[in-house]
Amino acid sequence: MAKTVKEVSSYNEDSIRSLDWREHIRLRPGMYIGKLGDGSSPDDGIYVLVKEVIDNCIDEYTMGFGRQVEIKIDEKNVTIRDYGRGIPLGKVVDVVSKINTGAKYDSKVFQKSVGLNGVGTKAVNALSSYFKVAAFREGKTKVAEFERGALIKEHRESATNEENGTLVTFTADDTIFKNFHFIPEYLEKQVWNYCFLNAGLKIIFNGKNYISKNGLLDLLERNTNADELRYPIIHLKGNDIEVAITHNNDYGEDYYSFVNGQHTTQGGTHQAAFRESYVKVIRDFFKKDYDAADIRQSIVAAVSVRVVEPVFESQTKTKLGSLNVEDGGPSMRQFVLEFLSRELDNYLHKNPTIAEALKKRIEQSERERKDMAGIKKLANERAKKANLHNKKLRDCRVHLNDEPPTKNKQDFFVTQQNSTIFITEGDSASGSITKARSVETQAVFSLRGKPLNCFGMSKKIVYENEELNLLQHALNIEEGMDGLRYNRIVIATDADVDGMHIRLLVMTFFLQFFPDLVKNNHVYILETPLFRVRNKQETIYCYSEQEKQKAMKKLGGKPEITRFKGLGEISPDEFGRFIGEEMRLQPVILEHGDHIQHLLEYYMGKNTQERQEFIINNLRVELDAAEALN
Repeated sequence: MAKTVKEVSSYNEDSIRSLDWREHIRLRPGMYIGKLGDGSSPDDGIYVLVKEVIDNCIDEYTMGFGRQVEIKIDEKNVTIRDYGRGIPLGKVVDVVSKINTGAKYDSKVFQKSVGLNGVGTKAVNALSSYFKVAAFREGKTKVAEFERGALIKEHRESATNEENGTLVTFTADDTIFKNFHFIPEYLEKQVWNYCFLNAGLKIIFNGKNYISKNGLLDLLERNTNADELRYPIIHLKGNDIEVAITHNNDYGEDYYSFVNGQHTTQGGTHQAAFRESYVKVIRDFFKKDYDAADIRQSIVAAVSVRVVEPVFESQTKTKLGSLNVEDGGPSMRQFVLEFLSRELDNYLHKNPTIAEALKKRIEQSERERKDMAGIKKLANERAKKANLHNKKLRDCRVHLNDEPPTKNKQDFFVTQQNSTIFITEGDSASGSITKARSVETQAVFSLRGKPLNCFGMSKKIVYENEELNLLQHALNIEEGMDGLRYNRIVIATDADVDGMHIRLLVMTFFLQFFPDLVKNNHVYILETPLFRVRNKQETIYCYSEQEKQKAMKKLGGKPEITRFKGLGEISPDEFGRFIGEEMRLQPVILEHGDHIQHLLEYYMGKNTQERQEFIINNLRVELDAAEALN
């Protein structure tokens, strides 16, 4: 018999549950580490777990204890060792298993640290299938072991020859982080950022040494192409602030911002203060009322500040909300403005050649903007009309740039991080994704065919080409990355020659005109199954020839094998499996040393002998591999 409405909606004393710290973290992990993910995105939970442990090591270094951190990540097992003061032995268990327990609440012990909420290692502990912590202090050690936050063994204190410090080993729980894997490039970027922000700190990551002598200067040198810089990098340091600035030939603005060693990927008050203050100082120096967009066009800058008790907008600390450098001190805007007004102004007066190169870059941006003004106005009017009945875009409800509500902010931030737009080709593929998607966080933009090859063209083409202009408006990136509406931009094309070509053309569009989308890890390729292998009892979807062979062996006999040639062949019911929680995404990553214009010329320019040889050699390798499997 069906339950009555009264029974279902009954609300009494029995409805109230009290969860202990471990249960609460495991039930609501998003409150503590943001979105879960599988490791394909740099803000996925497994990287936050690593970061939370390293942050404690960095805070020790910042306070003057320990100049080396050792990190080893072997598939899914993580080990991190610092040489700081070590957790007080009597509090080893409490520090990693009792919420609101830690030394970060005592500002005399930890000043201007990033770990403030007494949550970090507790979240790592609760979300790990295995967690071990060992503290070493003055010849003694204390070790404790946990499973999913539950203490399974507390070792007695014993003598040791180990240097002071802390050792943490953990394995993320794969019942929470399903099918997770670490991407080495993301981990290496994390490690380098710690080094850039803590000049002199040595990090040994999987046996390789990482160290920076010049801080943010090294960061910009590593992340920019020297032959594209319009002038040498300007590097300025002061009390609790450091900046590095240059301009290149890319479109847009590229910022790396940090607070107390934390990479604030979504910016915040310190980044906003820098952008505003930089414009004012440049206008005052040249005594010209340049347009702010012209001054900042093509800028590449890094800014790092240290503040007492910063206020972040979420536990994952990706956006600074704090307005004060210190209680009773100047506002962040005033602090940054005073620093740049003094240091940047002095630098430009002492280096007139650099000042002249900067002026030429600004005036070039001004000319380009005025040249495009007419076509831009017409294109935007056309886009406004199209947006009223835009059949290309099937939008979702929550966007990355939405203002958070007054309540349930953390849940909203997690939902924002999942905001995704699929760029598809053709009505059949778009139709399947549209029917299977989550209308809350997943949008679909449909291309009518192969987009224009943008290599070597000026930005004017973005406005002259209706489809590219509509895509630009759908993403809301015309005025820069601040308005980006989706955290993940997923290129979803068929796994055939035409599909691969469309992928290249879309990536060329982003790299040519909006490289920050790729640099900041917003662009992905959707992996969809190539084969369906099934018998009457089981269906297995395979993403490669190797997976197909494995599935055939598992099912035995003569299973039915279907080869998917296009997205339109996959039914909406099936598609729902491939764009849900277990969606497989391949991030588009620019490796260190990649030169964007050289890459585009190699792959999208004229058909060179070098490219022909590359294709022939790699095609032969693929054919040999396929023959070996068969």
